Amino acid sequence: MKITKKNQQVLSAYLFIVPGLILFIVFLIYPILKALQISFYEWSIMPGEQNVFVGLANYGRAFSDPIVGVSLRNTIIYTIVTVPVQIALALIIALLLNNITKGKVFFRTVYYIPVVTSWVIVSLLFRYLFQSPKGIINYILVNVLHIFQEPVPWLQTASTAFIPILSLGIWKGVGWTMVIFLAALQTIPPDLYEVAEIDGANGWQKLIKITLPLIRPTLVFTLVMLMIGGFNVFISVFLITQGGPLQKTEVILSYMYHQAFDYLDFGYGAALSFILTLIIAVLSFLQIRFLRKPKELA
Repeated sequence: MKITKKNQQVLSAYLFIVPGLILFIVFLIYPILKALQISFYEWSIMPGEQNVFVGLANYGRAFSDPIVGVSLRNTIIYTIVTVPVQIALALIIALLLNNITKGKVFFRTVYYIPVVTSWVIVSLLFRYLFQSPKGIINYILVNVLHIFQEPVPWLQTASTAFIPILSLGIWKGVGWTMVIFLAALQTIPPDLYEVAEIDGANGWQKLIKITLPLIRPTLVFTLVMLMIGGFNVFISVFLITQGGPLQKTEVILSYMYHQAFDYLDFGYGAALSFILTLIIAVLSFLQIRFLRKPKELA
């Protein structure tokens, strides 16, 4: 049978797609499905041990576990604090960079450097900065600025232990959001601003009436992506506080990790992961549904 040129193109496309699809199924889809199965069992990794089917017991246990409530609250606080601050700072920086003519690449690179730094390295760095009593932050506040008389026990008390985590989350994410906003701002026709100036509009009016409406889809996209990232916070918590003191800074993923790999309760850990997945999916859908205009959803 003669193979046509169109069939050759289709075959070539499949040859390129199949290897990536196999890797996607093996390393992503299969682990997800396996984790879903584990969440319904009292799962044991010991050879020869029987895995006991417990149905929805692991999910029911999560709703009665007080530490889940604490970790969920901390995850929500982290998201509520870091996401708006990242968006506000990134938008301000993007607006400033969009209006300068020289040094734009340099400043964009400087602000983007935190994004490409290792989460592990910067988490350990922030832990060192906020150490008590000999951390650099305490040295500046006590010995240089004289704001406090005594070093602040940043990582030893629940009321202050979350501050380094929040600070790191904001510092690490502003650069990525800034680049997205800057790309969106550069798509706005300059003629719109010139017409607005002729009509007597000031900078604030141009921002409200032109800039924000035109980058609305970008705002929604960054809000959803940052929200997903906020709910998936883990490395900074694990390396800076390890969920302490007394599990007061646990987030969902850190608590899931402790349950699965410290206590070898893989069924419960898997259930927590899927509860988090459901929460993220619902929140993402609601944000897209209610923040985007009807014509954007079509």
